[in-house]
Amino acid sequence: MYRFSLSAAALSAVAAPLWADVPAVATDIAPVHALVSQVMEGVGEPALIVPPRASPHGYAMRPSEARALSGADLVVWVGPALTPWLAEPLETLAGEASHLALMAQAGTRVLEFREGATFEPHDHGDEEEHGAEGHDGHDHDAHDHDAHDHDAHDHEGHDDHAEDDDHEDHADHDDDAHEDEAHEEDAHEEADGHAHAHGGDDPHVWLDPRNGQLWLGQIAVALAELDPENAAKYRENAAAAQAELADLEAEIAEKLAPVQGRPFIVFHDAYHYFEARFDIEAIGAISENDARAPGAARVAELRASVQESGAKCVFAEPQFNPGLIAAVSEGQGVKTGTLDPIGAELAPGATLYAELLRGMADSMAECLSD
Repeated sequence: MYRFSLSAAALSAVAAPLWADVPAVATDIAPVHALVSQVMEGVGEPALIVPPRASPHGYAMRPSEARALSGADLVVWVGPALTPWLAEPLETLAGEASHLALMAQAGTRVLEFREGATFEPHDHGDEEEHGAEGHDGHDHDAHDHDAHDHDAHDHEGHDDHAEDDDHEDHADHDDDAHEDEAHEEDAHEEADGHAHAHGGDDPHVWLDPRNGQLWLGQIAVALAELDPENAAKYRENAAAAQAELADLEAEIAEKLAPVQGRPFIVFHDAYHYFEARFDIEAIGAISENDARAPGAARVAELRASVQESGAKCVFAEPQFNPGLIAAVSEGQGVKTGTLDPIGAELAPGATLYAELLRGMADSMAECLSD
């Protein structure tokens, strides 16, 4: 017992400096939380603002999530294109924190939204990676909170979630009950007011693993600036995670090669980055955004497209009404599958990002196979 106590004490003494003064980090969505968790492994753990089963496009924070944001030294988020409602709370609750908007980082591959229920074929090779250079108005000095361009974000129309009174409105929720169904349904309903700005940049940038690899290094830099004592650990973790992602990309490319060129329908247009990276292509999306049921004309257009193209599969998403899929697939002789673009069915943590990408590849390979 004496020897065990000494060992435990020694271990605590060694570990203590590693955890001392570790930056408090808040992240927006589960895939970003996973990337930050990988970089911080063995040092600390980030907080997650948007529960995996909630829509990131419109969400009312719980008091615990607002507290995590207000106490953050660093906020890592995709950017206002994905979570427009979060832009103002970032300034009011975390104005003194450093902000790292991943979509605005130089080198990030950013694609435009596709228009309409059915998509025009296009050459993915012509799509460029423009990242921060193509996003005038973004704050590119992402690690210096004193140099933020607060006017760069579009706050108009998103004041509903900005005030502290909104946090009080949710005080009757259990802060730890992130799977509360009523709250999730409210979040989806609110998303109707936060539809994608189609015709602009597609914010689902994390579904290209090359973007994930890039961001790991940038997250390590941001953390090292705040916590020089653990800078080497952050760099080491980021490099290891980048190597794992490179291997995963090769694995997915091999898995999807046999189903390239086989048309399919998705629930909403969230997969452009994944398609472009692995040379596969959806021919249409059921929902205009991730919360709105399609109209009769849209369903008719999609059903006609399925027949004309010989589509192999129609994909649902785990947190939305499966009946919407049946409206397009019923009587068409196509298979149905499920794609989870945000990790709704996965436990948050360091492994979620790889599990999410691998799960999407597995589902596509299975549903698109003969």
